[in-house]
Amino acid sequence: MTADAALSIHNLAFFEALYDAYEQDPTSVDPQWLRILFEGEPPPAVNTSVRASAAFRSAPALAGDAQQIALQSQVDNLIEAHRLHGHRGADIDPLSRPRRADVSELDPAHYGLTEAHYDRLFHSNGLTPGQATLREIIERLQNTYCRHVGVEYWQLADPTQRAWLQARMEGCLNEVVPAREEQLRLLHSLINVDTVDHFLHSKFLGAKRFSISGAESIIGLLDCLIEGAADHEVGEVIFGMAHRGRLNVLMNVLGKAPKDVFSEFSNTDAESYMGSGDVKYHLGYHRYHTTASGKEIYLALAFNPSHLEAITPVIQGRVRARQDAQPNLGRTASLAVTLHGDAAFAGQGVVAETLNMSALEGYDAGGVIRVVINNQIGFTTDPRESRSGLYATDVAEVLGVPVFHINGDDPEAAAHVARMAVDWRARFHRDVVIDVVCYRQFGHNEGDDPTFTQPRMYEIIKNHPSVRDQYERRLIERGTVSEADCERMSKQFEAEFEAALDQAKASDPKQALAPMHGKWKEYSGGEEVNIPDVDTRVSAALIRAYGEKLGALPEGFSVHSKIARFSKESRKMTDGERPFNWATAELTAYASLLAEGTPVRISGQDSQRGTFSHRHAVFTDTETNAKWCPLQHLGEHKGRFSIYNSPLSEFSVLGFEFGYSLITPEGLIIWEAQFGDFANSAQVIIDQFLSSSEDKWNRLSGLTLMLPHGYEGQGPEHSSARLERFLQLCAEDNMQVCYLTTPAQLFHALRRQVIRKWRKPLIMMSPKSLLRFRPSFSPLSEFTDGEFHRVIDDTKPDPAKVELVLLSAGKVYYDLDQTRDDQARHDVALVRVEQLYPFTRTGQAISAALARYPNAKQVRWVQEEPKNMGSWSFMQPRLQALVGQRFVIEYVGRVESASPATGSSEAHKVELARLLRDAFA
Repeated sequence: MTADAALSIHNLAFFEALYDAYEQDPTSVDPQWLRILFEGEPPPAVNTSVRASAAFRSAPALAGDAQQIALQSQVDNLIEAHRLHGHRGADIDPLSRPRRADVSELDPAHYGLTEAHYDRLFHSNGLTPGQATLREIIERLQNTYCRHVGVEYWQLADPTQRAWLQARMEGCLNEVVPAREEQLRLLHSLINVDTVDHFLHSKFLGAKRFSISGAESIIGLLDCLIEGAADHEVGEVIFGMAHRGRLNVLMNVLGKAPKDVFSEFSNTDAESYMGSGDVKYHLGYHRYHTTASGKEIYLALAFNPSHLEAITPVIQGRVRARQDAQPNLGRTASLAVTLHGDAAFAGQGVVAETLNMSALEGYDAGGVIRVVINNQIGFTTDPRESRSGLYATDVAEVLGVPVFHINGDDPEAAAHVARMAVDWRARFHRDVVIDVVCYRQFGHNEGDDPTFTQPRMYEIIKNHPSVRDQYERRLIERGTVSEADCERMSKQFEAEFEAALDQAKASDPKQALAPMHGKWKEYSGGEEVNIPDVDTRVSAALIRAYGEKLGALPEGFSVHSKIARFSKESRKMTDGERPFNWATAELTAYASLLAEGTPVRISGQDSQRGTFSHRHAVFTDTETNAKWCPLQHLGEHKGRFSIYNSPLSEFSVLGFEFGYSLITPEGLIIWEAQFGDFANSAQVIIDQFLSSSEDKWNRLSGLTLMLPHGYEGQGPEHSSARLERFLQLCAEDNMQVCYLTTPAQLFHALRRQVIRKWRKPLIMMSPKSLLRFRPSFSPLSEFTDGEFHRVIDDTKPDPAKVELVLLSAGKVYYDLDQTRDDQARHDVALVRVEQLYPFTRTGQAISAALARYPNAKQVRWVQEEPKNMGSWSFMQPRLQALVGQRFVIEYVGRVESASPATGSSEAHKVELARLLRDAFA
């Protein structure tokens, strides 16, 4: 009987045998065969039963053997269970504690397979060529999926990716014995790591160093990642990590000299650290490294605050920026490697946000290698208390990428997976997660006693041999080294560290901040008062030419009727026939910068259109849904324009854009909030990076934040960008905070941000209602002959008649102006403060403006925000210092409030009326 005949629904003998097998044991027959038996339904194109039927077709002798068919199906199920769930039974915990994982599906008995079947031949479903005994199949499955490497990969949607990993792992049983040279390199790194850790522990007793002990295999893993990256012609590897093991990574991976590390413990220049610098386990480092194969690669470890995962999106943005800057190299230009603690990876929302955006067009970095240093504890919190899933890495399932779980006691397993991860990234340009399951030999830090809360765990750790000791024994037994070789290496490191410590003690005190390097040498930070103003004007002819391009459409493109009308109006503005609105001023600024060779990148929620339907940087064909971005088709422009609608995230996206700005000092990089209030969700990036990176790490950023702000009766969450929080962070000219009132001011501010070689974040309270408020629009002359004004003085009243000066920032100026006209108050001058910080030159401009009103009797600060918010608390002492005894600066605005704004539009109108009444009282 042929196999094809047996598969026919009309072959009664075959199906009678199949039915008999079902009668004896229903679980022994695959459900797909049962559907054929009872419903006459052919098996689907891809499933387990098809693989069984394929095997069946290739062995006609078994065609009539229903029992063998049923057993083959169960063998297939056993194989698939190991590929899908083998990681649950893997030996990945170096402490050998019981795991909370159901491994019943990995037991042959679960499928009715007993010792009696072990020597029968079955098709191995790709494990071996042709057939193998069940005993051989089980052995290969256990070795591949249940030793020191557990892997989650059967969930991958792409069968090509699954097949690649399956062949890679099953071909070598997920174990590769490295060449002797690599074994020696791994041992060398372990002895170095162990020696330096004990050295620091003995020489700097009680000092925090966040020891790597228990996770030493991480160093060899990172070394193999670097070697593999260089083999794939990657130009640089950028690392981001938190505290644990950082000092060892700096020394043994980044090559930071032991003398420099020791000097940070013992000999620093206190004066240079006054109000600046950071602790040693937050600092970054960089160098050019030559690999074992002789290839040069740039390595950098980014600075990082104690907000453990905040660096994750920053690294991703930094790497993407490098790739964008070197499009000829593509994804090989830069590789991101992020290191995480297990509790942080599972618990910090920014991880999920960053994972979610990692495959999106505007944020894809060509595959990030994410390494989890799995302490199996978070400070004092057990995994059962810190996550709901089985693994700390369960959150990565959103990406559909492979996750490797490695026993941290096996440096060769870590090295094998590292090589595979780099190859995976090179082949598929997708993320990969490596979960190194280890332990902390000490507590959270060296001053912590972990036995208070984990006594049983630390009793095991106390008696557990170190990774170094285990690997030394392994290589001695293998004949790679001798005990004398190991002892010699150890003494060599000890002598080196003793000499380095002596040098550190004898050397000059270490300065707090390293100088800028690379392209950043062309830029400066420091105080604004030392930076000359620049010419930001653009000729009328160029503006007219930009207007033509901004309105041009490809042939046959069907544009929305409203956008067509907007484009016509915009064209009249650039031709000088109408004053510029905010959108046209903004787009013209971008066009001018692009023409000058400046890359411009904007991202944010709905940024292509703009939250208020104002920007329309990208048009959509109403017939085909095709996209057209005029700013990408300006002709001979030299700059690259990118604008992306971001995922619904603030923390990760702002972090990404900050990272991007670190590599692109020559560019205009903008993050736009949908509403300014939403910056609340990114406060960690604002506090820990944006406002303080220059002070802590001497790292500059020219990132621009556009935060819609203004009180228009839209409620507490759509009114305030929390201006007061930014001003509270302002010191040492660390940021620019502007609240602009005209499109021309926006135009010049954006151009100034790039043209000046001074790099500071620019925080802009951007408009909402003003976007379509014609009295705020600007004539062409202010673009061709104007400049940025930190303060705009009044031109309406006769200065000699002014008795009341109202100072304000932002939209409220127009309410004041209208009220003044309505009341015919010719004794009132309105002075607009456009740049709230840096204040030195702003203060000079305010003083000059007030000097024009010799008969003024009162000066008031007017704001829309409640008294405990907005800019009053920041401006009052500075203004009072300016005017001295001449005036007492008075406050006009809303009363103190716990909420930024009322939820009632009618109450808003009442509050505004009272505010205006008090301003002119």
